[in-house]
Parts: sequence; C-alpha cells; structure tokens
Amino acid sequence: MITSVLIANRGEIACRVIETARSMGLRTIAVYSEADANALHVEMADEAYLLGPAAAAESYLRQDKILDAARRSGADAIHPGYGFLSENAEFAEACAEAGVLFVGPPADAIRAMGLKDRAKVLMQDANVPVVPGYHGDNQDPAFLAGEAEKIGYPVLIKAVAGGGGKGMRRVDAAGEFDKALASAQREAKAAFGDDHVLIEKFVSRPRHIEVQVFADAHGDVVHLFERDCSVQRRHQKVVEEAPAPGMPQDMRDAMGKAACEAARAIGYRGAGTVEFIADTSEGLRADRFYFMEMNTRLQVEHPVTEMITGQDLVEWQLRVVSNEELPLKQDDILLDGHAVEVRLYAEDPNKQFFPSTGKLKEFWMPEEGDGVRIDAGVQLGDDISIYYDPMIAKVIAWGDTRDAARQLLIKALGEVEVVGVTTNAAFLKDVVSHPVFASGEMDTGFIEAHTKDLLPGKQAAPADIAAFAALALAQNRTLHAARGSDADPYSPWNDVGGWRLVGTASETLTLVDGDTQVSADVTYGADVIAVSLEGAEGRVSTYRVAEGVIEAVVNGARLSAGVHIDDDTVSVMKDGATWTFDVPDPLDVDAADAAALGGVEAPMTGKITQVWVTAGDSVQRGAPLIALEAMKMEHTLNAPADVTVAEVLAAPGDQVEGGAALVVFEASDE
Repeated sequence: MITSVLIANRGEIACRVIETARSMGLRTIAVYSEADANALHVEMADEAYLLGPAAAAESYLRQDKILDAARRSGADAIHPGYGFLSENAEFAEACAEAGVLFVGPPADAIRAMGLKDRAKVLMQDANVPVVPGYHGDNQDPAFLAGEAEKIGYPVLIKAVAGGGGKGMRRVDAAGEFDKALASAQREAKAAFGDDHVLIEKFVSRPRHIEVQVFADAHGDVVHLFERDCSVQRRHQKVVEEAPAPGMPQDMRDAMGKAACEAARAIGYRGAGTVEFIADTSEGLRADRFYFMEMNTRLQVEHPVTEMITGQDLVEWQLRVVSNEELPLKQDDILLDGHAVEVRLYAEDPNKQFFPSTGKLKEFWMPEEGDGVRIDAGVQLGDDISIYYDPMIAKVIAWGDTRDAARQLLIKALGEVEVVGVTTNAAFLKDVVSHPVFASGEMDTGFIEAHTKDLLPGKQAAPADIAAFAALALAQNRTLHAARGSDADPYSPWNDVGGWRLVGTASETLTLVDGDTQVSADVTYGADVIAVSLEGAEGRVSTYRVAEGVIEAVVNGARLSAGVHIDDDTVSVMKDGATWTFDVPDPLDVDAADAAALGGVEAPMTGKITQVWVTAGDSVQRGAPLIALEAMKMEHTLNAPADVTVAEVLAAPGDQVEGGAALVVFEASDE
C-alpha cells in the first residue's frame, strides 16, 4: 500500500480525495495556485506546494511543477482528480518516468479513449454498439458538411479530444452547419488544444446513461451499475442519479456487460465511466443504447454510485494503484436504494447561466446525515474567481426509493444559503420538483422543453421577502443607533432621524429590487418592529433576531430566513433562493433621467474570441454579435432587438472586464 498521495487538483475533488486518503492513514500533499493560497484543500492537506499564478495554464496544468512537488514531498502517487491533467496520457507517462504512481489507467488506455473517433472504431471491434456517424481524419469543412448530409439532420458536432459539452453543437439544418462547426472547433481548440471533430446522428429522445467500471492489474473488471445523467444544459450535466429510472433488468445487464467489454478491450485499470446514449422513442430497450465515450477518470457524479453501493470509489482507486485486487467481485456488488445529485454552481440562471464571481459573504449548506451528503470545495470568505470551473458544491440525497431521495433533495436545496455570488440553487430545486422529473420520464431535452417553467426570468421579490428585508434593515438600524454613530457619517444605516429608541416612532424605508422600488412603512416600538408594505405586513421582536437569521411573523405566519447586510445592500435567503435589495443612499444623485446609448456589455470578465459585426451593420434580433470565452466556455452575445451598430469596442483576443461596453447601438428615432 502506498503511504502518501499528491492531489494534482483543487476545489471539491481535491477535498474529496484528501478525506479518503486521511481515513486510510496516508500522508496528503496539496498543490495550489496563487489564487488558491487560502483554499480549503490547502488547509486540509498535510503539506501544500505552490505551483504558480492563478491561470490554470501556469499552475494546475504545469506537469513539470506538479512532478517537482511530488519529488520534493516524496509522494508515492499522484491523484489527478477530474479535469486538468486527469485524462492526459503524456502526464501519465511522465509520472511513470519520474517513478511516481499515476492514480488512473495506463497511458495507452487514456490515449485509446481520448480521441472519440478512434474510440468508436475500437468499440465496434469489441462488439459494443455505436451511433452512426463520421469518425475520420478529414476535417475539411465542406467534406464534413457533406458527411452531415449523408448521415441526415439533425446531427451533433463533437470535439474528438474532450467532453463536458465543450466543442459540441447540435445542427438541425444544412444552413446552420458552417457557423456551428466553426464555433465548436474554436471552443475545442481553446479547451483541449485540438480542434478535430466528429459528426454523429442526433438520437431522438435521448437519455444519457453511463456505467461505472473498475479494473485491477490482476485481470478483474466489474461494473457498479449505471447513472442517469439526462438532465443537462448545453450538454453539461445538471442532475445525476443512480440507478437510472425505469431501467429494465435486461437492459441493465446488457449495458453493464458492454461497459466491461469496453474496459477489457483497451487493457483498462482503475476507475472509468462508459457513457451510452439510449434512444427512448419506444421506451428503454436493451437493443437501443449506443456507446458515446469513455471517461478515463473518476467522474464528478461518482457520489451517487457510492450512495447506492456503500463503496468508497476513491479508496478503490488507491487500492488498485497499490496493486491490490478489487475489493469486491461482481456478484458481491449490491444495489441499495436511490441517490440523486445536483451541481451547485456560482452562475445566474436569469442571465443565460453566466458564471458569477465574488466573495462568499454567506455560505451555509444543509446539514449532512440522514441521507444527505455535501461535497464542497469552498468555505465562507472564499473568492470565486474567473479562472476555474464555477461549481462550488454538490448536494446529494439518498432514499429507499427515488421519490424519497428526490423529496429529501428538495428539502436540502431549500436550506442552501449563499450571498456574494448568484447560484443556481433555486433553479435546481425547481428542476427536481418538476412533475416530469418526478415521473422519471425526462430525456436530455428536458430543460429546453420546460424552459418557461424552469426559467421564467427574473421576478420581483415576493412581498414577504421584501418584508423580511425591511425588518432586517430596520433591526440593523436600531443596533447601530444603540452602539452610537457609525464610522461613516453618511452611511444610510446612520440616518436615524425618523425614529428614536424610546417610545414609538416610524419612518419609511426604501429598497430597490432591480427595476422595482419598494417602500416599507416601519414602526419602532420598545421591543417590537413592525413593517407594512404592499402585499405584506410583518413584525419582529428585537429578542428574536440571531446573527444571520431573522424570525418574524409575516402575514400571520411565523417564518424564518437568513439575512446578510452590507454597506448598501440587504440580502434575504429562503428556500434555496437569495434576493438582494439595494439600499439607496439619500446623498446619491438621481441619474434616472441620464441619457445612455443602448448596447451590449460583457456579462463577466473573459476573452473575446469572435466578432461578427462592424460599425454601420444593421442586424436583426437574435443575430450573433460577439463571442466571449469565460470559465472554459464560449458564450455568444446576441442582438436584443433589430438594431444598427454604431461602434464596436472590442476585438478578438481582447481581455475584457465584466460590465465593459462591447457594442454600441445607434439611438432609436422612436
């Protein structure tokens, strides 16, 4: 058995590996970038080594620096986690040359599965079913367009060198092909350094079902059942669960067998996931699933497999790399209950899921235990930056049945409280609460088909939430008044002229929720604060307020919510959602009547990769204007209406800040 392991990763997966390694008595070694100097995984490890600047290309992707840290620390093995170097055959070889064990499959196996076109040929030879398509080397756009015509639309363009939805585009008609191909190739080149693609038939009503496999160096290969990852957005998994809802036993057996054959065909060792696409146009059938790809690493969604099997897959990895046999034979691996996982991202569903950056001013996750598991890689006070994937935690629930697990997950998501960045917690709660998801009849088009239900757009805060905000603000003002004047004489918290601490007084507080202004009449008593606004009335006892939590009677019901107050905002956290209200400073100049040219701004910091327009162009609503790459994904910014371009302020290659003006429109004559 190895005695030490270096984790060549960061965030949640680094913390996950450290937990198991410590439980096995292993010495743990972390590596980190300058941006991660105070990160949770650095705190947890026994030792930690600086790699370099924040950018992954200068830190977590620097093989030489990681191997130097392994040499300096005397690490027996390197666990790559997922992403970064986890599926890099050259890194696996470099580890072997350096005399360090790589916690993963042999380099040849990684290489065999790393290029999707070659992998498809290998799988055909191993009698594993594959989707019809073109997997060849000819990358001429006209030739690829011709192959797409032969296959028949709709088709999928997929990067051969990676996954996670990067470099993937669905094309429904020939007229869309050239633009989609160029975009997919740019994204693939940026993400994987390889712009080669393959073309496949788009399967009708597809479900994404994958099988967890494990192999040791002694010839044994097993599977640990399947996971359903059909709920996706832009080909990225949103919800994962195990086992797959409605999976017939003959299909489970056939898929498990095919996955094991795929692993044997390439001499696999360690943890891997064989991904299949199932055509459900006639229901789940044992003869209607096809190989998509094999991920030669531990998957983000591995916890659901652990929950239904009772096995620690990281421990299995560390035992296999120590040349031990697999802990269990196939017949000894039992399926128990159902588990569902969601990925909590720092992103704004109401702004096309653009990543959200900032400091975690509040970060409260559901309490673990009784079927709830939290895998997090951040903590209160951490900065969520532009440099890395915006996933901040995974929330997993297990139950005897699928519905029990689903209901427990809904409850857990309602307890998520985050301030400082926008998260998708409320969106996730809506997804797993949706009746189609509850039925188990969803496919990969679920989110797109139910966008109106799941993404109704930004809504004004409910009246009870505004009442909570006003009560919290009023309570905070009384505390400031009791403590004496604030260091800032112009702070809105110090403007106490409308009330006094003795007797009863009143004032009107103004809160701003986006474009909506809320006026709340507040009455201050000796030990009670009352609030009245349109649609809600509430009161709070000054003796019922704890740090970060307010308990109040609102519209006759006793309720509680999390609250966070900054210099000029007040946030309310309830049922997994966060509402943040601006608190206007009375000294601010009213700029409501200031004229401004319309245009498009950068939704977040990133790099411009493509510009489609020039000054003077007239474009229609929805036309692409600029493509911006941020957090490893390319985002297209489209015209919000029929407009004429007055000025283009950015060019390909430019690094722009969030909020920067990119395209200015001519003023409308209307």
